[in-house]
Amino acid sequence: MKADHHSRRSRLLAAAAAAVTLSVAAAGCGSAPAQGANSEAGKARSAADLGGMDKLVKAAKKEGELNVYALAPTWSNYGEMIKTFEKKYGIKVHNEDPGGSSQGALNAAAKRKGQDRAVDALDLGTAFMQAAKTKKLLAPYKVKGWDAIPATQKQSDASFMNNYGGYISLGCDAKAVKECPKSFKDLLKPAYKNKVALNGNPNESSSAFSAVIAASLANGGGFDDVKPGLDFFKKLKKSGNYVPVESTKATIQKGETPISIDWDYLNLGYGEELKSKGVKWEVNVPEDGQYSQYYNQGVNKYAPHPAAARLWLEFLYSPEGQNIWLKGFSRPALLEDMKKDGTADKKAAAKLPEVDGTPKFPTAAQEAKAQQVISEGWGSAVS
Repeated sequence: MKADHHSRRSRLLAAAAAAVTLSVAAAGCGSAPAQGANSEAGKARSAADLGGMDKLVKAAKKEGELNVYALAPTWSNYGEMIKTFEKKYGIKVHNEDPGGSSQGALNAAAKRKGQDRAVDALDLGTAFMQAAKTKKLLAPYKVKGWDAIPATQKQSDASFMNNYGGYISLGCDAKAVKECPKSFKDLLKPAYKNKVALNGNPNESSSAFSAVIAASLANGGGFDDVKPGLDFFKKLKKSGNYVPVESTKATIQKGETPISIDWDYLNLGYGEELKSKGVKWEVNVPEDGQYSQYYNQGVNKYAPHPAAARLWLEFLYSPEGQNIWLKGFSRPALLEDMKKDGTADKKAAAKLPEVDGTPKFPTAAQEAKAQQVISEGWGSAVS
């Protein structure tokens, strides 16, 4: 959801679009199977519309395949999620460009209507999912746990809903850095010269985009004014502290990005994975810029495997799926409800970083405006 929500290996959009066009032409893709958007499964707004969960499972198994995009195995435990789904239902998951971006996933949905290579289900940051909704790419669908998802974390028309999330955090190699930063203000210190990185470009990556919003909150801005966030990164670049390298587990291990601004669940995951490599990766949620955001799930209206797409969402929002997110250090949308009914993995929940206060989220209009401002100003801020 993607080294953004996603961009580990993000490319310029023009190059990405060209690559998609060339690959489609080379493959000579045909039309999607008959069971597309106009099929019974394609019109279903809940499992009940197909006669219940058993009928949905049967239809999905008959399709036998599921197309997803940019779901990095180490991203919030997607590797385990995909393997468990495949084993449970006998459905093959085709995960295209696991290190791709939210923008790439959106392109794959928008440009492949009627193709059997079209993405079935989307995992996108909110700004990108709103764009998918605007393009009328989403099919309304309510999972079994719909009523338990907080109203602020789902669309009333069921076009998409929050699934898992976390806080922007500061990951730091405690062996390479004498004193790890605990705030955005700290990042401007001379001691961090050539050490601070993002995991992608804010115009393609939801996590990098959110990092700019968090920096704005830390510097007198807000959801209606994200320019202070751009100004902060301009200062970071001018001070020589900003490193124009997309941080990944590999760059962290090599020492190329000793400080990475990223989601807490990704930074915590890197810490677990790199322990055996001798890396002591410390993670702090910045005290001056606490910003939480969720990634969202939605069904592609033009999914070539509509039943499998809907079963995938049902699995993600089941206690089994939600606990897999939790094991990946992220906060699933149904966590509070699962704590109440006793289905939450208590051991995994205890590993989440403590934060103060209740998270606040920008409105769709605020996020769209922020996206425009950041899109127009990011290049000049770090050039």
